Amino acid sequence: AYQFKIPITPSTTSKSIRFPNDLLEEVDEVLQGTNCIFSAFVIEAVRVAVANVKEEQNNAKSPS
Repeated sequence: AYQFKIPITPSTTSKSIRFPNDLLEEVDEVLQGTNCIFSAFVIEAVRVAVANVKEEQNNAKSPS
């Protein structure tokens, strides 16, 4: 049986970002019919981007 743990909400900071209108329209299209909100989508996209950059940096440091 799994033990229930009360989730911890991470602290957050509000940032104002300007998005190109065409990109906002594309994101809105992708999110239609989902339960995902814009902020959650952007946060996940940034997490993936950061992970990819770190992986590329680590690969560049490693001798091939």
